[in-house]
Amino acid sequence: MASIDTAVPPGEDPAPYHEEVADPRRRDFINIAAVAFAGVGAGVVVLPLVNQMNPSADVLAQATTEIDLSKIAAGQAIKTSFRKQPLFVRNLTPAEIAAADAVPLSELRDPQSLEERTKGKKNWLITMGVCTHLGCVPLGAGEGENKGPFGGYFCPCHGSAYDTAARIRKGPAPTNLVVPDYAFSSDTTVTVG
Repeated sequence: MASIDTAVPPGEDPAPYHEEVADPRRRDFINIAAVAFAGVGAGVVVLPLVNQMNPSADVLAQATTEIDLSKIAAGQAIKTSFRKQPLFVRNLTPAEIAAADAVPLSELRDPQSLEERTKGKKNWLITMGVCTHLGCVPLGAGEGENKGPFGGYFCPCHGSAYDTAARIRKGPAPTNLVVPDYAFSSDTTVTVG
């Protein structure tokens, strides 16, 4: 170890003025080792906690849904499920497309054109079947169900009415029916999710 000499007043014993100084490299090493050890320990504790928040296998299996569109005629809709929620797939007729396009966006509470709500194929409207008011399942996708005054969907819980593009037109629902992410795998198949 190194010692530091300080000025000694005349006539005094120089022994008390010599101080031993610890090696700074050894102290730095001990500090770095302690911090590294604590970091590894924290990682060992936190990693399992973070991993438990990953989706389970059954949720990952439902991450996408493939739908065969070949059996849905123009003017028909089907109800299926996506991530344990209802999903509506509707094949719009030319008259329904024209009715949706005729509505000025300024009249809509949640302005979106039919083109924005359909991805590339204007006749295929794919939406979640959950009313944006309180989560009820609207009518209109099944054969003979009430489609409401605008020809789209009607929520029997509180009277929200959606048009042929599943846009909110009347009632307490604040927004349009949600359009999930989807892509056409072929002319007759769509993958949702």
